Amino acid sequence: MIAHLKGFLVEYATSKPPLMLSFRFNPQNLTRNRSVTLNLGSTPATRGGYDFALPSETSRVAQGVTVEPESFDLEILVDATDRMNISDPIAQTIGIQPELDTLRSMVEPKIQGPDGVQTLAGLGFGGDRAFQHNQSASVLLLVWGIQVLPVFLKSIEVAESAHLPNLTPYRATVKLSLQVIEGNNPFYAVEKRRQDIGSKLNSHQTVLGGILGGLI
Repeated sequence: MIAHLKGFLVEYATSKPPLMLSFRFNPQNLTRNRSVTLNLGSTPATRGGYDFALPSETSRVAQGVTVEPESFDLEILVDATDRMNISDPIAQTIGIQPELDTLRSMVEPKIQGPDGVQTLAGLGFGGDRAFQHNQSASVLLLVWGIQVLPVFLKSIEVAESAHLPNLTPYRATVKLSLQVIEGNNPFYAVEKRRQDIGSKLNSHQTVLGGILGGLI
């Protein structure tokens, strides 16, 4: 049996407390996607890329090629069974409704008020000043294992599988679609450094393995 790992989605905001969701997910169900878009038009490179012979020419070869930001698709389990078994009053009464409400709040637009505090735009608590009417999406931190990535939550899909007598769900599988925010921010900078170290470690292992393999 494959163990479930603990992960977190945390809103990066000054609101107290910030939106936060802990969850379990099967690592086999996490998909990372990155794509490259070719916009070569009617140039001589219409068959896939420009001519090249040397590594120093690769920047010219890649003209018209756009690297899209990385995205995640993951499936998480939201389950109140354990809490119900220890007689947690919230779980016994409304199951996982608070967790589902948190996810909905994470994907709904916010209004930024004084001191950077954010509230749901639908509540209509914006002030009289123009900047207090601006709506924006939540910046979230996806935390699992050793990785912390800033993301936007693009979509959620909830499949409720068990309900209390009042029809409130207490177990659901949730599919999340997330896009990494690859701008100049401290979380992505740390991830890029971690990725660089890992790729160099792999290169050293590959070279060393090739040398040792040739001697055996």
